Amino acid sequence: MLLLPISLLAQQKIEAVAGADTTSIRIGEQVKVQLRATIPAAQFNKPAFRILFPVLSDSLEHFEVIARSAVDTTTQQDLKILRQTFTVTSFDSGHWEFPPMKVEVYGATDASSFDTLTTYPLGIDVNTVAVDTTKAFKPIKTVQTVPWNIWDYWMYIAGGAAVVLLALGLWLYFRKRPKKVPEVKLPLVTPYDLARQQLKALKEEKLWQQGDIKQYYTRLTDILRAYFEHQFGIAALEQTSEELLQNIKPVTKLNQQRDKLRALLAIADLAKFAKLQPTADEHEDCMQKAEEILEWTRPKEEPANASANEKPAV
Repeated sequence: MLLLPISLLAQQKIEAVAGADTTSIRIGEQVKVQLRATIPAAQFNKPAFRILFPVLSDSLEHFEVIARSAVDTTTQQDLKILRQTFTVTSFDSGHWEFPPMKVEVYGATDASSFDTLTTYPLGIDVNTVAVDTTKAFKPIKTVQTVPWNIWDYWMYIAGGAAVVLLALGLWLYFRKRPKKVPEVKLPLVTPYDLARQQLKALKEEKLWQQGDIKQYYTRLTDILRAYFEHQFGIAALEQTSEELLQNIKPVTKLNQQRDKLRALLAIADLAKFAKLQPTADEHEDCMQKAEEILEWTRPKEEPANASANEKPAV
């Protein structure tokens, strides 16, 4: 296990450690890399204290990240221990170093403090599969024919008959069913138009100018989360900032704006939970970032004032 704490955090007895369950694998085999952070319980329970684990990309140099566990928190005496395990593999033979991982720490010394813990890289040997060239090649076996038996296909025959009977029953049902007069539905507001209206209303309310910083950032992030949930089907209102940043990756349009969204969420979280007082420029920049994310992810085939009768595209 290797450790590289920042000196100020070392004084607070906050440590980050990275380790692997093996340092030698064959090509394609898996290795589990565990990241562990140790924090004094008294420090961990402070209202302003926050610690954020890194979000690793799926593809690193010489390594592929296959799976990530959730961050697990345990208590040992007067310490809080946070663990996360990454399952990785490699398809390049040689000696490679798994890159250092950074853990961000907020509020270690005071409400507005920020620092970073960085682990050492982990050396892992990726070996090729040894081939015994002294043995002769074995001949390729010919294709063997299996005798046909109708009972081998009875499930498919029964399933096909059930489908035919079901289709016939549905046809008879809908044939005799009286036709309904179509209902006229009024056009609804699209998720994009709703979010745009809400951002405009929030800007006009001037909450941060009136000193209500927490309410301003709560409303701002909730508008974006509700938009992501209704437009792209992401349960954004139920996720932390790091979970949201991880789960938008499959959505190309949102993933292209991930750095901008990360910066906005970082300031919002500090303002809501660490009582940070951002500057006037930061307030306006967060609103501008939200508007830019909204415009960038707007469905291209819809005009700006399209009705919700048309299905939004992801």
